[in-house]
Amino acid sequence: MSKLRFIVIEGNIGVGKTTLSKKIAADYNAKLILERFAENPFLPKFYENQERYAFPVELSFLADRYHQLKEELTNPDLFRPITIADYYFMKSLIFSKQTLSDDEFNLYRQLFDIIHKSLPKPDLFVYLSMSTERLLYQINLRGRAYEQNITGEYLEKIHGSYLEFIKHQSQLTTLIIDANNLNFVNNPEHYQKITNAIFHNDYEPGSTTIIH
Repeated sequence: MSKLRFIVIEGNIGVGKTTLSKKIAADYNAKLILERFAENPFLPKFYENQERYAFPVELSFLADRYHQLKEELTNPDLFRPITIADYYFMKSLIFSKQTLSDDEFNLYRQLFDIIHKSLPKPDLFVYLSMSTERLLYQINLRGRAYEQNITGEYLEKIHGSYLEFIKHQSQLTTLIIDANNLNFVNNPEHYQKITNAIFHNDYEPGSTTIIH
């Protein structure tokens, strides 16, 4: 546990990464970094008209994620040595690859490559994996109006992009957790299973481990 200083909890839309990040941060006295998606003025417009608003929404996310992580990660908290974030900066490429045209993505990638190298990599990248059906159920359950038009096809593309990203990250220590049968909010045993996997295993640097 003492080796972990920066942990990222990632996953598809609706998987519960923010809820889990908050719970772990509270229980382990960790500094918490949450993505400020609600502050993106283009997001509701994007879900209504993806083709028109894809580039501004992705560019807005890129700028905000960079500024937030740069500020938070370069100012450590002496009383909270662990930092938990509910997103990884690389998700900017994962989502933009699905939403932008080839020309837009090439320009976006140039901007991304300029700035991402100055941000630290997490000690552990945790990916919560969940079926499309359950994701759609949880998205509907939380009731954000602008998310109700999200399709299963879009979620499947995002999931595939995450797996492709993980597959090619030889220097990133990754833990994939199958969350389909886990209720970490209401079941303490399920939550403990996740925290044990995160904090009580000695993973080889650059390895990928899958927990069912």
